[in-house]
Amino acid sequence: MDNEITFISECMSKVLDNKELNESELYLLSEIDSKEGKKAIFDGAIRITEKFAPRQFDSCSIVNARSGHCSENCKWCAQSGHYNTGCSTYALIDRKEALRIAHYNAEKKVGRFSLVASGRAVKGKALDYMCDILRTVREEGGISTCASMGLLNEEELQKLWDTGVYRYHCNLEAAPSYFPKLCTTHTITDKLATIEAAHKIGFEICSGGIIGMGETRRQRMELAITLRQVKPHSIPINILCRIPGTPLENTEELTDEEILLTIALFRFAHPSVTLRFAGGRSRLPRHIQLQALKIGINGAVVGDLLTTIGSTIEEDKNLAESAGYTL
Repeated sequence: MDNEITFISECMSKVLDNKELNESELYLLSEIDSKEGKKAIFDGAIRITEKFAPRQFDSCSIVNARSGHCSENCKWCAQSGHYNTGCSTYALIDRKEALRIAHYNAEKKVGRFSLVASGRAVKGKALDYMCDILRTVREEGGISTCASMGLLNEEELQKLWDTGVYRYHCNLEAAPSYFPKLCTTHTITDKLATIEAAHKIGFEICSGGIIGMGETRRQRMELAITLRQVKPHSIPINILCRIPGTPLENTEELTDEEILLTIALFRFAHPSVTLRFAGGRSRLPRHIQLQALKIGINGAVVGDLLTTIGSTIEEDKNLAESAGYTL
């Protein structure tokens, strides 16, 4: 036990000294399961967060710009056309409605507005339509823009860049060793190719995943390590919403402690990256959410999410302020 606590302390000190933990150290951290060891990891994550995480809470809002009928067979997703989930479907969001939502979020001082579309990729006239909306949001000011349009190539990404979008979102979703069990219509390699093309143009990258899909803790650490290749500015951490009709609807839920431990381990792996609460966090009691903000979370997708309801913007603001962040 003493050796375990010493190892955690050495890892924390190494991170605080601006040194990166290697893969072996991170995997060893993820294997610690004693009560004392977990507490030491939490304490270390608090110190790392206090030193490296910006105290200004990073907020963003996402809008479901194209819903349902997705060709991909991702087992977690309500929008996949392979499953009968009863989610609402539409081809493209109404332009006026998208702009109304953007203006509302700007008035609420949300930092970033993002259009998120179902499907393998948004192409052709649909992409031009999305670009027109994002260009208008950018020109009217008050809020930054982001986009999540699937597996785009460099030419398609350039169109987004030319509208004034400077951040692109493409989640890896799960560890490379586990992803093939969740989706067979595209691969982690496909995702990394899109991210590489976005980097080449100059985009900041937002990329994370979903926890609680049946993966092991080691695989959650594998995801954190793989995300180092992405060099993300932001890592959204989603907690699985068990959507009726999807293959994962009966998956056993992670405990609150396991969710907190995952966040703390991600903070050890990514000391200065924004760790962003995203889907699924509404199931957590407020005191657990507060603890999450102390050990690593310093951003959130605020307001309603894609096919599930999140918390309100005001609730998220109050939560962030209670944890000592400014907005």
